[in-house]
Amino acid sequence: MKHLPVILLIICFIPRCLGQNKAVFIILDGIPADVIEKVNTPVLDEIATVGGYTRAYVGGAKGSFSESPTVSAVGYNHLLTSTWSNKHNVWDNDIKAPNYNYWNIFRVAKTARPELKTAVFSTWTDNRTKLVGEGLSGAGNLKLDYSFDGFELDLTRFPHDKESKYISEIDELVSTEAASFIEKNAPDLSWVYLEFTDDMGHRHGDGPIFYDAIQKADAQVGKIWNAIKTREKDHNEKWMIVITTDHGRDLQTGKGHGGQSDRERTTWITTNAKGLNERFKQLPAVVDITPSLLRHLVIEPSPEFKQESDGVSFIGKISISNLKAVRTKNRISLTWDVLNGEGDAEIFLTASNNFKEGKQDSYKRIGVTKVVAGKYSFSVPAKSKFNKIVIKAPDNWLNTWVVEQ
Repeated sequence: MKHLPVILLIICFIPRCLGQNKAVFIILDGIPADVIEKVNTPVLDEIATVGGYTRAYVGGAKGSFSESPTVSAVGYNHLLTSTWSNKHNVWDNDIKAPNYNYWNIFRVAKTARPELKTAVFSTWTDNRTKLVGEGLSGAGNLKLDYSFDGFELDLTRFPHDKESKYISEIDELVSTEAASFIEKNAPDLSWVYLEFTDDMGHRHGDGPIFYDAIQKADAQVGKIWNAIKTREKDHNEKWMIVITTDHGRDLQTGKGHGGQSDRERTTWITTNAKGLNERFKQLPAVVDITPSLLRHLVIEPSPEFKQESDGVSFIGKISISNLKAVRTKNRISLTWDVLNGEGDAEIFLTASNNFKEGKQDSYKRIGVTKVVAGKYSFSVPAKSKFNKIVIKAPDNWLNTWVVEQ
């Protein structure tokens, strides 16, 4: 752990601009893309009119080393760390042993700017205590500036009932507080989590009760959106709001999830962000949200963070996306999508994965090509069973693993 402050040092630039940029991301649990697209959601529609709406995905690369369960806590941590489960090590809702060497967005942001104000408003306390790991030495002893959660543990105020009415009431409380706090205090980075939609999906599946829960969630987002519009009108601030979900649902009943069916993997992103790039149109991933928020906050992550991040910003200039690696005997062939063909792409390789233990990997520069080429191949030793590859392009970096069974 002693290596991490050096490894993940964050460089912040243009400091005079930072105070004006604010961000909030909201997770509405368990809403498939096909459902959000047919239910009447006027608030999400208004936000999308300002920025955009797109389908997205969770679950990593299907059938590969990064394939991840389409489960709630897993999906939250994809967003928070911009990595898949093979890195952050959250595989279910028990959150037994998260790998905090892969820093979450709050830790990245606080390291960049200790004065930055952070907040979490959540209907599930484990989001703060286990995923963010507030106060845990392994997670850097991070302290959020404000948290509003824990109500599901208060059985006196919110007695648990079979229809999860108490969760609906907590969502209402959490969203109201989030709106009020944002309007009055304008934290720089906030996370809002609302659960009731997932409860109704599990209990009732596709149908009117589930759809009604989604409309309630839309109205709750509306309170936060109104607070943001007030801040932008009355103060010199530029807000980015991102609303998403953590997984879809099974095709048969609309109740279950966790597998790799298209409907379970297909999610969505709604945002007011300006400058949406080609990545936003490509079917982005949940791991793309953190790089986008950091870019809005004008925070440039360290090289070590960028080497491990599985995400690509969907705002601003981006060089490349969708890196793929195929090994044939002792040769690895790389391909990528070219979004901005300017400049060179440098290719780096390591056979170690020390980063997962909080140490550094020693990368070797093995070649360079033009970004616009969209491909590169090279030889590796026949006995090599594991390789991590990083491509550094002018506007962003990509990484992948090649794992031989």
